[in-house]
Amino acid sequence: MGVLIGVLVAVLVLVVLPVWWVVRTYNRLVRLRNQTKASWAQIDVQLKRRHELIPNLVEGARGYAAHERATFEAVIAARGAATGGGLTVAGQAAAEDVLTASLGKLLALGESYPQLKADRQFANLQAELTLSEDKIAYARQFYNSAVQSYHNALESFPANLVAGIGGAHGHREYFEAGQAVDAPTEVRFA
Repeated sequence: MGVLIGVLVAVLVLVVLPVWWVVRTYNRLVRLRNQTKASWAQIDVQLKRRHELIPNLVEGARGYAAHERATFEAVIAARGAATGGGLTVAGQAAAEDVLTASLGKLLALGESYPQLKADRQFANLQAELTLSEDKIAYARQFYNSAVQSYHNALESFPANLVAGIGGAHGHREYFEAGQAVDAPTEVRFA
């Protein structure tokens, strides 16, 4: 009887526990990978929200500053590039940087045109845009944190062995915004 218990304990220690650990580690890697996908989806939601505000902002400004055509066209072109789809994370970040720079020029028009600055709808759109920028920054921070956790798990020993065997490898790109996005959008009303 004592030998049988010893054999069962040996089997448990040598077979069951390592298999349990491999399954648990693999499932953790899958959860972390899925968390990076879900957090990217949140960035995408916030970017789409931002992109939907832009045409209204442009139209509101266009009525007051019709001769600023180059500024409006730059914003529309940058929005088109950012919403074109099929971009990598780095490509999306670059497109958003260009869009943010062109939006900065559009918002600066409010300073040049007192009637535009006083327009309530334009002011509300600017406030919505500022809120969107804050939400994008938060979503970017959450996504980059999820990517870091995933990378740490992939690269840590002995979990990296499970990642290699289970095919859970594949680094994710960080969503790194340029200085145009990192600088806060400054909006002033008289």
